[in-house]
Amino acid sequence: QTLRLFLNMSVRENVMAAAYGHTKAGVFRAMLRTPGQRREEREIRELAEKRLAFFGERLMCYRWDQPAYSLSYANRRRLEIARATATNPRLLLLDEPAAGMNPVETHEITDLIGKLRSEGGYTILVIEHDMHVVEGISDRVIALDHGVKIAEGSFTEVATDPRVVEAYLGTKAAQSK
Repeated sequence: QTLRLFLNMSVRENVMAAAYGHTKAGVFRAMLRTPGQRREEREIRELAEKRLAFFGERLMCYRWDQPAYSLSYANRRRLEIARATATNPRLLLLDEPAAGMNPVETHEITDLIGKLRSEGGYTILVIEHDMHVVEGISDRVIALDHGVKIAEGSFTEVATDPRVVEAYLGTKAAQSK
């Protein structure tokens, strides 16, 4: 939920920083600027630009060399997700990706998560309380009540489960169903 960007680094550098954790070059090679290290840095730069391009015009319309602090909140969220993809994960964990966003931004981040899944090939685990987001991106939903699984299935199955309705809306709401 809390953004953890390097605000004084550029948009591109933020994504590159995530990829550096997977480099072969150690500190010594980096200080010497060996040909192998320079090649690896060029590859990381290309990877960062590829990841940023995937996020479309919302991040494309920004110059990639501008500092991250100049981005809107929604674009900071997009940048954070772009950074996560730079590590080439098989599984992306997103904790309330739509938190603090207005309805238009929420719709855009929902579409982006769907695009990551369908075009990016990622398996995505999302913790989210906005049911429109959950409905828009989920194949399977698991509802928890105080850390205990109370329902699992499609969005519709879980959203209409009396245990879920009671846990999230209260006893009166569950009885009226």
